[in-house]
Amino acid sequence: MSARPHESPAGPAPGADPADWLPPVAVVAFSGRADLWWLPLLKPGFRHCLVALAQPGGGWILLDPMAHATRVAIVSGGADPLDWFLAHGLLPVPVRPAPPARRAAPWAPFTCVEAVKRALGLRARFVLTPWQLFRYLTRSEKKVLDMCPNIGIRS
Repeated sequence: MSARPHESPAGPAPGADPADWLPPVAVVAFSGRADLWWLPLLKPGFRHCLVALAQPGGGWILLDPMAHATRVAIVSGGADPLDWFLAHGLLPVPVRPAPPARRAAPWAPFTCVEAVKRALGLRARFVLTPWQLFRYLTRSEKKVLDMCPNIGIRS
């Protein structure tokens, strides 16, 4: 693996251009689970979201932002997040992350949706719920990918 001039084999240097460390593909997953008293107010099937970010050397980073904690896991090997999410009753949506703007993101409460939007480089101020994020991702042809072998998710 060859590193870019400002990057070590472990990843980009602090302050490097965000476009240099942007994952080539990600999979956002939506869940209908409602463990908190207020989650049933959200649309059934769309009460939580999380994201798996592909890593250039293979494997994935799983980011699961919850109300009480954020889980981060590194998944190595040939694991396919689409299969894993489907096997666990989640609805996966493969997307291509966008290069983030080089300015501060608008203020927003820390929710699963906000964490996923920031991980994907999205600036969608009025996307506040998992359902709205799903609609935003599936309406944007530039962001959503087909689940096919040539993008490197399925082999």
